[in-house]
Amino acid sequence: MKKIILGSASPRRRELLAQIGVEFEVRVSDKEEVYHSTAPEQIVRELALMKAENVAEELRTDIKSADIIVLGADTIVVLDDAILGKPKDEEDAFRMIHSLQGRAHEVYTGVAVLDFDKHGEKHVINHAVGTKVFVHAMSDEEIRGYIGTGEPMDKAGGYGIQGRFAPYIDRIEGDYYNVVGLPVSYVYQVLKELGVV
Repeated sequence: MKKIILGSASPRRRELLAQIGVEFEVRVSDKEEVYHSTAPEQIVRELALMKAENVAEELRTDIKSADIIVLGADTIVVLDDAILGKPKDEEDAFRMIHSLQGRAHEVYTGVAVLDFDKHGEKHVINHAVGTKVFVHAMSDEEIRGYIGTGEPMDKAGGYGIQGRFAPYIDRIEGDYYNVVGLPVSYVYQVLKELGVV
């Protein structure tokens, strides 16, 4: 049976992968990730592939990279063609959430699957999933109250759909889990195709 390596430090991705019954190990590369793409779907695909490749490169020095699958993922929040990263501070979080409230935005997650066979040959699957998220109008008091929970500070776009921001989500079009950080249905289908689940 192939060993599955998740190349992500995200606790949410770990939870989602475990939720669908996949056994995996976590390895994270601390190499800097610099992308060159400009379209959101291309950016997340490039970053996910970079994460997976960096982990695979580090594994190569430890063990023979045969019979393993390395999974990389990256999620971005996009509003009016601008990428919203993690807030720098509470004012930055306020600015982000204020810009999202009462509107729709997109969340893209790139997934890269590196499948190494017993000869160390690599097969690459690289895909992006997009979800449209509609946020209710919010008062400044509601935004400040949410920021006061501390939840926005480590999340792209300054919010977590699965947490205390849930009351402000009007609706979504697409995969909910993609917004959390990993389109698990897509990942499961890929792993099933590869015969590992």
